[in-house]
Parts: sequence; C-alpha cells; structure tokens
Amino acid sequence: MNNYFKNKTILITGGTGSFGSTFTKYLLYKNLGFKEIRIFSRDEKKQFDFRNKYNDPRVNFFIGDVREYNSVLDVMENVDYVFHAAALKQVPSCEFYPLEAVKTNIEGTNNILTAANRTKVKKIICLSTDKAVEPVNAMGMSKALMEKVIMAKSRNIRKDLAFCITRYGNVIGSRGSVIPTFVNQIKSNNKITITDPTMTRFMMTLDEAVELVLYAFTNGKNGDLFIKKSPGTTVSIISEALRKFYKIKKNIRIIGTRVGEKKHEKLLSTEEKRISKDLGKYFKINVHSKKVEFKNFYTVGKKSPQTEDYRSDNTEQLNVDQTLNLLKKSGVL
Repeated sequence: MNNYFKNKTILITGGTGSFGSTFTKYLLYKNLGFKEIRIFSRDEKKQFDFRNKYNDPRVNFFIGDVREYNSVLDVMENVDYVFHAAALKQVPSCEFYPLEAVKTNIEGTNNILTAANRTKVKKIICLSTDKAVEPVNAMGMSKALMEKVIMAKSRNIRKDLAFCITRYGNVIGSRGSVIPTFVNQIKSNNKITITDPTMTRFMMTLDEAVELVLYAFTNGKNGDLFIKKSPGTTVSIISEALRKFYKIKKNIRIIGTRVGEKKHEKLLSTEEKRISKDLGKYFKINVHSKKVEFKNFYTVGKKSPQTEDYRSDNTEQLNVDQTLNLLKKSGVL
C-alpha cells in the first residue's frame, strides 16, 4: 500500500463525515508516506474540530461544496487520488427535498468526475449504498443515478484516469445509522423504537467500509463496481444485543415501517448478480464495455444464468451474540 500513496496528494470529499474521518485516521496511523490529505466539506465547525483533533500539517482543510464546480476544480489542483464520500444520506431529508439530493448526489458527483478529467487525478473511488438497488426513496434514487452517471462518464475519459464505485449497506455507528439512536434511547431510559422486528439490514463496521474502498482502489479498473459480502440481522436482534450489553429488560415500542423504508435491503439485484463476478469476499460488476451501442439495448442480447438477488435476509444471518460482538468491534459501544 505504501507504493500507492507515497508522495501522493489525496482528496476526500465529505471528509468530515463518518467515512472521511475514519479513512483519514487510517492513513495517518499507517503512515503511508503520502504528501498531503485534503479534507473538502462545507461544515466549518466539523473542520475546526477535526483540525484540533489530529493537528497534523499533512492534513489540510478546504471549505467548499461539490455542487459548485469551480470550488471542486480548485481543490483538485495537483491531486492524485479522490475518495468521493460527500452526499446527502438521510432518507427523510431527501424525501422532503429530493432536488437537494439531485444537486449533491448526482450533479455534485458529475462535478467531481468532470474536474478530475480536466486535472491530473489518476483514480476516483465513489461511495454508493444498498439503497441504490431497486430504490424506493429519493436518496436511493439519487444514488442509483449517481452510479449511472459514473458508469457513463467512465467511457469517455483520459486513458490514465479510472472511476470506480463501492456499494455497501448499513455502517454501524455512521451518521444515519439506527444504532446510535437505540443507544441514546437506552441511556435516556426511553423505550427503543422499532419499525418492524423482522426487518433486516446488512451489517458492517466503518473499518470494513475502509477495507472495501481500499480493495477497490488497489484492484479496480475503470468502470468497476465493488460490493463487500456482508452479514445481515434483524432490527429486533440488534435491539436485543444492545439490551443485553446494557443489561436492561425488554423495553421496546413497535412504531411500524416508515416512509421510504424497505423491509429488506439489496446489495445486488437479480440482473446485476447475473453479470457479477464472485471474488470471494467481494462481488465485482462491470456493467458495460468501453463501447456501448444502441443495438445492445434493442436487438442484441445473451442468455443469463438463473440466480437471485443478494439481500439482507438471504445473506449470512447473525444471532444476538454475533451481533453484539460486531457492535463491540465497531467501537460504537
């Protein structure tokens, strides 16, 4: 890994978020010989806290917004690699303000890709979500279109530039994760509010999210999409694991499925599964070749093997103790 980052400048968009802070910490801890890390975000308070926390001259902060092309172009000057994590991720926020999700998740990503193609960037890793697969909410829809934009633009860029995508499910303890909400409810002696006890979600730690991104970075070719195989569990089991950890009795309230929620999430649709490559710990998709013609959509096809989608209820299922161990490993407790 040292050879990849030695004397390189790394840009992290949305760098003060859950992934950005974890990834920055990883890069600093591993001391990979990089020249500079640029943290790009619009939250000056988080940048202030971040700067005081790490206090490292190699980490520099840039106020800006992926929606503004000129600020993106400025921050990419002399950058080698981009890790694009900036996004609107909250389902309710995107449901109420879908055009804002479009501006950040789609148009903002397009700005990143366009600026990279016009500078000296060598590779971009873009972060997506399981909610992009057969989406039912505005956040997932905007992320699905983000993926399509990346795939489309990957066919018309410099030969020495590559766009790759990673897609993963619920990251324990990240912004928007239900687990910190459950923990706060327990500590406040309130009832744990559960939507549907049988609802399932993929489970992974922030460190595993970093692992997936680094795998895509070191192994990905232009247009590749990588998915880390992840275990799943029910919302009921998550709450039970937390109650076991905090040694409290049953104290839950069923509130019902909320707007924009699926009962089970998917990391691969049936159609994607047919064209994916199983790499052991990961799936890889390269949906379209370098040259795509309209005949591929109208008159040309091929037989596909029978398969099923990859869902949070048909992956490996964690029991209470396994879920609790994963929560402990994540550091959220």
